[in-house]
Amino acid sequence: MKVLHISAECYPAAKSGGLGDVVGALPKYLQKMGVSAGVVIPKYRLRWIEEHAFTPVFRGAVRLHNYYIPFTIEKEQHDTLGFPLFVVDIPGKFDRPGIYADPSGYTYGDEVERYLSFQQAVLQWIINSPGRPSVLHCHDHHTGLIPFMIKFCPEYRALEGIPTVFTIHNGMYTGAFSWEKMYLLPFLYGEARDLLDWANTINPLASGIKNSWRVTTVSPSYLEELKHSSNGMEWLFYHEQHKSLGILNGIDAQVWNPQTDQYIAQRLNDQNVAGFKTANKQALAQRFQIDLSLPIITFIGRLVTEKGADILPDLFSRVLNSGMRVNLLVLGTGDPRIADAFRNMRQNSRGRFDASLEYNEGLAHQLYAGSDFLIMPSRVEPCGLNQMYAMRYGTLPIVRSIGGLRDTVPDIGEPDGSGRGIRFNNFSLEDASMAIYRAAELYFNQRATFEKIREKIMQIDFSWEKSAQQYIEVYNQML
Repeated sequence: MKVLHISAECYPAAKSGGLGDVVGALPKYLQKMGVSAGVVIPKYRLRWIEEHAFTPVFRGAVRLHNYYIPFTIEKEQHDTLGFPLFVVDIPGKFDRPGIYADPSGYTYGDEVERYLSFQQAVLQWIINSPGRPSVLHCHDHHTGLIPFMIKFCPEYRALEGIPTVFTIHNGMYTGAFSWEKMYLLPFLYGEARDLLDWANTINPLASGIKNSWRVTTVSPSYLEELKHSSNGMEWLFYHEQHKSLGILNGIDAQVWNPQTDQYIAQRLNDQNVAGFKTANKQALAQRFQIDLSLPIITFIGRLVTEKGADILPDLFSRVLNSGMRVNLLVLGTGDPRIADAFRNMRQNSRGRFDASLEYNEGLAHQLYAGSDFLIMPSRVEPCGLNQMYAMRYGTLPIVRSIGGLRDTVPDIGEPDGSGRGIRFNNFSLEDASMAIYRAAELYFNQRATFEKIREKIMQIDFSWEKSAQQYIEVYNQML
């Protein structure tokens, strides 16, 4: 079996969020379990890609309306990720210093042309390759038109017998665009137009759901949520449920290992959890203005409404003004307005609040290792990986009860003793501030319980083996 993962992201070559982490880990674990797997992504002008050597393996050109765009498929020379990584070099489309936006946070304006050229370049390469994959595994809307193209575009019909899996990492982003841009598509059979359409737009996410052989989401709860709340696509998810499956993401236990992590100041030795946390907390005090006598509550992620980041400035102000004894830290980049609010808070709340408004993978590891709690007030969280990273490093999650957060973080109040963190139900200042209050109470007044939970969550196995086996079963069923 040869599985080709087609994605916009793959850690560490290109990562914006959880999509990159998943695509960077799942093929590695498939390889370990005897399944040949590789990844193809666009060739961005990002640091990791620039620092690694690639060898051209195929050249071609794709047609967008009345002009042709040349491209080159290149392979990373040494398979340093544990699997073959291919990049599609499309000059003028992806040779930019950001995946979806420029360094200042403003998105590019030609997403339709970019992803149409990327998807077609991948298909042309596959058609002209002597050894074709057994399965095409497409990830999110950036690759959602591939299952349609190989069924209903004459240029790519030679591939229609290859099974396709379409994994939805985030159904909030559909990639929809106007039918006025239909001229950019490759030639297609007219009777198939409805399989592109949703709400009178060409909708790559909907097309991927309709045309792929199997659909997966990144947690069981998220699949159920999409049937009831998916911005008008509820009927589609319900109609296609016969071929849909929720598979909880894993984490790469080699990358996220407190015993070997090169990013953190103090690695875990002899299972001395208290010493591990104390040393890494002290390391954070060298970077941030904090009070080491107080618990550290951290937010790590994109500053976007989907992650609930827009509630954080008001939430943190409420917490600090209430006199609650906690430190609050933020690491992330995104919406300039949210970032500006944090900059103002940083000036006005020195010693209790601090922020690093950037993408910094190494600092993220240090924050997981040194923080006491991680807050995730997400509006939408299809799976969530941050809460798993946090638990791996002995940091208790404070999460909204939604999607994969509900699947992975039982509340500490559960009578069966299964609690791993603190959950709240409603996206509101009241519920979120009460969750932080519960965290402070646990830290100061139930210290033995806090330390017991901390040690317990570090032992949970969130690795990819179980999830990878479920994907292998999906592949086998199709083949």
